[in-house]
Amino acid sequence: MSAKNAKATVRKVLDRAKAEKRSALTAPEGKLVCDAYGIAVPKEGIAKSAADAAKLGKKVGFPVVLKIVSPDILHKTEAGGVVVGIKTPQDAQKAYATIIANAKKYNKKAKIVGVQVQQMVGGGQEVIIGAVTDPSFGKMIAFGMGGVLVEVLKDVTFRLAPVTRDEALGMLDGIKAAEILKGVRGGKGVNRASLAALIENVSKLIADFPEIAEMDLNPVFASEKSAVAADVRIILDWQPAVQRYRPKTEEINRAMNRIMRPKSVAVIGASAEDGKIGNSVMKNLINGGYEGNIYPVHPSASEILGRKVYKSVLDVPGEVDVAVFCIPAKFVAAALTEVGEKKIPGAVLIPSGFAETGNVAGQKEIQEIGRKYNVRLMGPNIYGYYYTPQNLCATFCTPYDYKGGAALSSQSGGIGMAIIGFSRSAKMGVSAIVGLGNKSDLDEDDLLTFFEQDDNTKVIAMHLEDLKDGRSFAEVAKRVSKKKPIVVLKAGRTDAGAKAAGSHTGALAGNDKIYDDVLRQSGVIRAPGLRDMLDYARGLQKLPAPKGENVVIITGAGGSGVLLSDACVDNGLHLMKMPADLDAAFRKFIPPFGAAGNPVDITGGEPPTTYKNTIRLGLEDPRIHALILGYWHTIITPPMVFGKLVVEVVNEMKAKGIEKPIVASLAGDVQVEEAAEYLYDNGIPSYAYSTEIPVAVLGAKFRWARGAGLVK
Repeated sequence: MSAKNAKATVRKVLDRAKAEKRSALTAPEGKLVCDAYGIAVPKEGIAKSAADAAKLGKKVGFPVVLKIVSPDILHKTEAGGVVVGIKTPQDAQKAYATIIANAKKYNKKAKIVGVQVQQMVGGGQEVIIGAVTDPSFGKMIAFGMGGVLVEVLKDVTFRLAPVTRDEALGMLDGIKAAEILKGVRGGKGVNRASLAALIENVSKLIADFPEIAEMDLNPVFASEKSAVAADVRIILDWQPAVQRYRPKTEEINRAMNRIMRPKSVAVIGASAEDGKIGNSVMKNLINGGYEGNIYPVHPSASEILGRKVYKSVLDVPGEVDVAVFCIPAKFVAAALTEVGEKKIPGAVLIPSGFAETGNVAGQKEIQEIGRKYNVRLMGPNIYGYYYTPQNLCATFCTPYDYKGGAALSSQSGGIGMAIIGFSRSAKMGVSAIVGLGNKSDLDEDDLLTFFEQDDNTKVIAMHLEDLKDGRSFAEVAKRVSKKKPIVVLKAGRTDAGAKAAGSHTGALAGNDKIYDDVLRQSGVIRAPGLRDMLDYARGLQKLPAPKGENVVIITGAGGSGVLLSDACVDNGLHLMKMPADLDAAFRKFIPPFGAAGNPVDITGGEPPTTYKNTIRLGLEDPRIHALILGYWHTIITPPMVFGKLVVEVVNEMKAKGIEKPIVASLAGDVQVEEAAEYLYDNGIPSYAYSTEIPVAVLGAKFRWARGAGLVK
């Protein structure tokens, strides 16, 4: 069937259901829809009487399954509306009578269309293919193992719909029980092409028809020859969610470049009084070293902190790039209208008192004003933002003084303060820190779009509680992650308050599981916790991209070597199997009681030259793609001696054009803290008292590099 005819067939079915005000399709209607889109289902027919059931059984071929057909009975098994394994015409007649009686008992008012007589399929592996509509990501396709595995283990994976054939095949490998599909213990594997075709076609169907809210093919019997859906359930929603407004990439960057790199800033609600937010913002802009024009706006003051005050932004001469709001929520709408009339492209809304306090109408009002005048809104309910290349500190927090390549954002003010505090304490090089708060307008995808083309940003780390438009985020992240690592800390792993589902797939569609799968699909590194996100942001900007999978550990302590090896397994890193010639080369530098292989254990009593020679060898050999150093504090090689020799060797190799990712774990007394800081300052992520953090950071770099196609 042509694509045009397929759509016309489905549209006719859906229009009839809509006219009858139904929220679900009957099983025969589901078959029509599946046939139109090339979704394999068994032969079947509708019996209006017991005699019909017997005739249809002969026609489709015994054994058959009988199922009640009623728009008012979705859960057929619960209603006693399913009888399987019917082998004779006589049994078909008896089953028909039983099903009709059970259905009337289950729901006296149910409209009974008839009884579906369906060819009985089985054999092979039971799987489930389904679709749901997620509030943030929209249409999602799901695949998982059927039967007990899906109900108990919830072994299911999700993708944004529609999916390509390659993405559909990838879903088969995206579940925990993937090996079962390939055949285990002499069993035959499933027909992957047939199964992938079902997934792909279901995804096209739900993408073409937004009113299909949920869909189940459950069970699907996948064998070595085919994949056939034994049962189909389609649930409808005639009020699809309104799509969030999406500006074009060039429009986003036009506004974001002026907001993040402003030549002039207006502070609405500037104050000369200590303790006021408007006073803190003014001081931070001035004391932080911002060299652009600063325009304080206040209705009655004439001068604030040596700057001329304007009663309105409309009185400010010339162009203004961004307005920072430091006034109570009730005054924001009027001031924002003036910002729009002044043609200022960005408004940074620090005030609280909007949707987070129940003032949804107030937030909607400022959204409408922003849209009317094409003003992009950051916030409300935020701490402001930093852009360090311009010494811009448009916030009531403190100025930031460690410039570098990490751009960070948070939805929460408290998490934002933790980001600022850690970044300063750890001397993390930062390009930007941004508060997003209620995200009335600017969202994470807007930030990604800006940071993608920002040469000052090397890695992007984001804390978020939700995504207003998850599909837009996924599309942008998939593009940006090919160029720069994106780290996300997604808060809220529970599914409390989730919408009640009408399908098996809907019941399995946990919010966190969907986020996890979509982030992975988009090339995003998901951080398990706040400290992980911060450590990734701190370390990833220092590490060059690996060119292969082979990792070697060089350690001065056997115990550290074991823990580092365990951490490699936990983080998906491949410990290189040491070739005989390389093993012999390492043994030349270590004592007889040391251990080559991998880890390379040089033992704790060795002088600095042993560390230097083994690290140099690890960098020089092209078969090794990354190094993990495990240092043990000794009198023979003190911490700072170790730190300086590592930097010396790394710089020596860089001069020869050799650069590989290196992380270090330092065990010892407090002097290792200074050495770890020295190593980090010289481009080597290093951590005192931890074998887990450095390997996790390296693992994150590898996950990004694989997704970006950089690892061969």
